[in-house]
Amino acid sequence: MDSRIVAVANQKGGVAKTTTVASTGAALAEAGRKVLLIDLDPQACLTFAMGIDPDQVQFTVHDVLLGRLGPRMAIIPTPEGPDLLPASIELSGAEMQLANRTGREYVLREALAEVAPDYDMVLIDCSPSLGVLTINALTAATELLIPMQAETLSHRGVAQLLETIDDVRRYTNRSLQIMGVLPTMFDARTRLAREVLKDIEEQYDLPVLTPVSRSVRFAEAPGTGRSILSTARRSRGAQAYRELAAALMEAS
Repeated sequence: MDSRIVAVANQKGGVAKTTTVASTGAALAEAGRKVLLIDLDPQACLTFAMGIDPDQVQFTVHDVLLGRLGPRMAIIPTPEGPDLLPASIELSGAEMQLANRTGREYVLREALAEVAPDYDMVLIDCSPSLGVLTINALTAATELLIPMQAETLSHRGVAQLLETIDDVRRYTNRSLQIMGVLPTMFDARTRLAREVLKDIEEQYDLPVLTPVSRSVRFAEAPGTGRSILSTARRSRGAQAYRELAAALMEAS
């Protein structure tokens, strides 16, 4: 099976990376796809959002990155269907522990070579930085999805991320493709939001995907350990992520 590995990245925090991974993963599983989610953020928000207590998991992605065990031993099922390679606060030390390791950018890619063929789709929730962990995700990925709040500061961060992508393509992953920018927490009533999206499309020549509207339902979901597809099945937000999942499946 040819698996697609999608890194969901933006070095700016608070742009709904975790919500996007959890909701898209749930939508893909709902559609019958076999999905692996990878929590590559030391805050372990994805692990928590998928109904798993980060403090209770025996093995995490940190153990895998350091070569203590293979990924199959750390992957666990989640209540909504996708499998999860969880994280914990331990992952915060990985940057330093990998810093002097030869080939450190390829550690995740090598680990995923063992398990990715078992899945239709692998989604990676990246940390809000452009450090070693995010570089590992971009090196392992076939595609990149950039969630972005339609505001000026998020807009400025895209340029920095694109510089990193150029370096990744040059040195570690020549075939990395950009799926597009996903506008999140979008309010079409504001002129700024519309102008930022237009500028992104024109200035960086990036596809802009169908926006995900702002909704309080997204804030409510993580506390239940479920995605919006379970907590508010008929909401506009749930439908938006079903549409994103459909676009991913159509492109495969």
